[in-house]
Amino acid sequence: MDVETAKRQFLEYIEIERGRAVKTIENYDRYLSRFFTQMHIKKTTDISEQNIRAFRLWLNRQHGTGADYMKRRTQNYYMIALRAFLKFLRKRDIDCISPERIELAKIPERHLDLITSAELDRLMKAPTDFLSKEENIEKRLKNLRDKAILELLFSTGLRVSELCALNSDLDLARDELSVRGKGDKVRVVFLSPSAKKAVRTYLKARTDMEEALFVDGRPKKLHRITPRDIQRHMKIYAAKAGITKKVTPHIIRHSFATDLLSNGADIRSVQQLLGHASINTTQIYTHVTDSHLREIHKKYHARGK
Repeated sequence: MDVETAKRQFLEYIEIERGRAVKTIENYDRYLSRFFTQMHIKKTTDISEQNIRAFRLWLNRQHGTGADYMKRRTQNYYMIALRAFLKFLRKRDIDCISPERIELAKIPERHLDLITSAELDRLMKAPTDFLSKEENIEKRLKNLRDKAILELLFSTGLRVSELCALNSDLDLARDELSVRGKGDKVRVVFLSPSAKKAVRTYLKARTDMEEALFVDGRPKKLHRITPRDIQRHMKIYAAKAGITKKVTPHIIRHSFATDLLSNGADIRSVQQLLGHASINTTQIYTHVTDSHLREIHKKYHARGK
């Protein structure tokens, strides 16, 4: 079968039947196209263990972002896409090699970037620390918006893309809301009193009729805020808060998870609140229970008594 036709059918399948996000479909298209082009694949039967191995060697020698080589994790993304493509072909009884023949490269344990409680506290206060000094209405509104964003991120553990997709019809009379996350899955997240107060204050100060909960004040026309906008604003507030580490919206999500675990929440509940499909993804946060394990060791280990 012609490989381009097969790829088109596969991408349509993961969009319609599997409900994958547009960004995922775009990435799979790019990964597969790169493999087909580099290895001169014309038909599905052209895919072999030999040219997959040759492609992996080629990937391993490519330059990566800010490094001398492409990261193993990035290389694995190509193999995951190819494996999904081969599974699709097998499901359609199209002759191809077994997807099980593709093994992913081992990658080092993920490093978790965190900020301290004191740094988080300073970051949360940064947008409103100079609010009273700010006379410009437009800038004041931005400060109120960014305060609401930070409070909402830490209260809910939302991904930044999920937060950007929220609309202004949020029911602040309730302590919870439903969000649609990765894989089009819906989950419930919860609003703290401080998050509700910050969002309510921001919405009260707005005079526009835009549908989006958070808008970015661009010239002439308001637009729904983007993850890149939030990342840029957060960098400014981190500097104002005297934080030298790189601070991103995802670090607030990390802080949300570690805060729950360090205060006694079970990992299954944290998995649900974060919207992780696999418990393995949530396992990266279990290091926060080290202090608890230390106490267990002191209490029960015979030679430690």
